[in-house]
Amino acid sequence: MLSYLEIKDYRSERGELHPVLRLSYELAGPALGAAPIVLVNHALTGNSSVAGEQGWWNRLVSPEGAISPEVYTILAFNIPGNGYDGELCEDPERFTLLDVACLILQALEALGIAELYAIVGGSMGGALTWQLAYLRPELARHIVPIASDWRASDWLLTQTLIQRQILANSSDPLRDARIHAMACYRTPQSLNARFASQLDEEGSCYKVESWLRYHGDRLKERFLLSAYGVMTYLTYSIGVCQEAAELARIASDIHIVSIDSDLLFTHDRAEATYRTLAALRPGVTLDVIHSIHGHDAFLMEYEQLNALLRPYFAR
Repeated sequence: MLSYLEIKDYRSERGELHPVLRLSYELAGPALGAAPIVLVNHALTGNSSVAGEQGWWNRLVSPEGAISPEVYTILAFNIPGNGYDGELCEDPERFTLLDVACLILQALEALGIAELYAIVGGSMGGALTWQLAYLRPELARHIVPIASDWRASDWLLTQTLIQRQILANSSDPLRDARIHAMACYRTPQSLNARFASQLDEEGSCYKVESWLRYHGDRLKERFLLSAYGVMTYLTYSIGVCQEAAELARIASDIHIVSIDSDLLFTHDRAEATYRTLAALRPGVTLDVIHSIHGHDAFLMEYEQLNALLRPYFAR
């Protein structure tokens, strides 16, 4: 169930004053104060419904998964403008990812939360995890950024520019942007192995084309164009700091999880971040999901993901 709180007099990174902003969130597991708290940050088309029957990450955040709501209080915020809570935003550049992190920190303070057991996030949610920990180095005992980066690479900026151009110029922007995005979320090996250049049952198009159109249509059914614009700009705005060495200020244990075939947040970037931080401080690990499926493996390879995270979430 959604809960709401108000953030007052927030001045955004671009200097605009917002007298009142409503932030929505959901809780799973024990009530606040009754158990260690895990903050989960959602990905681009995700939301605050993390656990439970309809939870988008319920194979990870579940009694059977690595992060159990029977042990931890699970807290998840809706990123402002994602549309899930009915709070819409027509200006996609209203907030940067830094703004979102500042708003969440104010929300935590309003909820009386001074410390977290862990902050976990995948994709853009992983970048938000880096940003929160950088702003409040002692907030969490552990941070787990998954399939993400602390700064937008030139490759990521290239893909977000294409996304923004599609949104601005297509006659069917949400569908077309999603079709392009799927080509970044999967790999050639994944698609080739699944479809093998086969035609669909009617013989009217290739199966891969039908699959791509299906994903475009499905997103149109459940997501708003304005929300997609907001989230795409947030991905574009990822920039926690200038150099990886600056992340060494984070006091949390840092558990980087990367995907060896990720075409969006590439594995070489995670390796470089790990090497830099491991040379500067203890408590830094790099775990790797091995998959042909690319970026979407963090939503597919649950056996591996649970096995990697269980040591950090003791029962």
